[in-house]
Amino acid sequence: MTTIPGDSASGTGIDSFYAWMRLAVSVLLATIGGAGMWSVVVVLPAVQAEFGVDRAAASMPYTATMVGFAAGNVLVGRAIDRMGYWIPALATAAALSAGFLLASLTTSILVFTLVQGLLIGGGSSAIFGPLIADVSHWFHRRRGVAVTVAASGSYLAGSLWPTVMPYAMQSEGWRFTYAAIGVICLATMVPLVLMLRRAAPHQAAPGAPGSRPVRPISLSPAALQALLVVAGFGCCMAMSMPQVHIVAYCMDLGYGVAHGADMLSIMLAAGVVSRIGSGFIADRIGAVNTLLIGSALQCLSLFFYIPFDGLASLYVVSLVFGLSQGGIVPCYAIIVRDYMPAKEAGQRVGIVMMATIFGMAAGGWMSGWIYDLTGSYAAAFLNGIVWNLVNLAAISLLLWKANRSASAVA
Repeated sequence: MTTIPGDSASGTGIDSFYAWMRLAVSVLLATIGGAGMWSVVVVLPAVQAEFGVDRAAASMPYTATMVGFAAGNVLVGRAIDRMGYWIPALATAAALSAGFLLASLTTSILVFTLVQGLLIGGGSSAIFGPLIADVSHWFHRRRGVAVTVAASGSYLAGSLWPTVMPYAMQSEGWRFTYAAIGVICLATMVPLVLMLRRAAPHQAAPGAPGSRPVRPISLSPAALQALLVVAGFGCCMAMSMPQVHIVAYCMDLGYGVAHGADMLSIMLAAGVVSRIGSGFIADRIGAVNTLLIGSALQCLSLFFYIPFDGLASLYVVSLVFGLSQGGIVPCYAIIVRDYMPAKEAGQRVGIVMMATIFGMAAGGWMSGWIYDLTGSYAAAFLNGIVWNLVNLAAISLLLWKANRSASAVA
């Protein structure tokens, strides 16, 4: 491995001690700020009961949160390309905190939905795509590991907040819980963001190590971006089927909600392992190869759900699925950094992350729609497999173009 002169000699540059410290702070920030992505799912039954609406209306705050989160990934990503990470992150942390406090005071489902989308969803966006893009600037030799560790913050948040929130809701109600989360986010995220004020290496000065040339590929930036959007949307259309519907699937099979919730927890825990492991693999064989392997294994795992519907086998398949899919989404960010200019990373990563979020939202809805039409989840699993094949086709084309360009340079 070639050593990059001056990257970490001062202890504050690329691959330095500061870079690893910054990664640790970023993961903690993502774990706390991830409350915005998961809290609405936890309070949905209580909100539905208090506002006296049906399940469809009660689900709209979640949809609004995902739309705000997706749009924020692009808008905040573009902002960090221009002014660095900490100023946009500080603004979104304040918006997230204000969103939780305002949501706790709402008196209608419409206002609650608007607050969820504009403030909580948008305010959560800085801790996903933009944060991953920022972390990528600080690493070269271990970029794969760093990016996947940073991306694990959202899964850690999914393990933390849905576990803690019910205890507060049981004794104090959902409004107090939301207000408390708002205060916690403000008190913790602002100091953490202020620890990340140092400019990324490529922003500090022209010609800095972070601005090194990208890898060659026989695709225009627009074509590469479009290919990644197709791949990201397709993989998450497939990924959403087990993640969104595993609890309902277990209920249909007669196993109950508790077993389905356990399987979802296993998926998320295995996803953390998969994300970090994929980072090590990407540093050795490249992000495109790692992405292809993860997507192929995810497709195979979806096939397993159809014939193996016993309780024990569903636990095993859910574990395998989590180990397969966890590292897929972070690989898109690594590919962006490998093949696109560093100065565009925030916006480019944000666009791909938006496609993956829309894929999760659309896939979750489509699986339910297919179930309503057929009365079975078998066709929904097959639909996920078809979208996974679309994803594999896009990745295969990307791999062919990358290998062809590398051979031409050699």
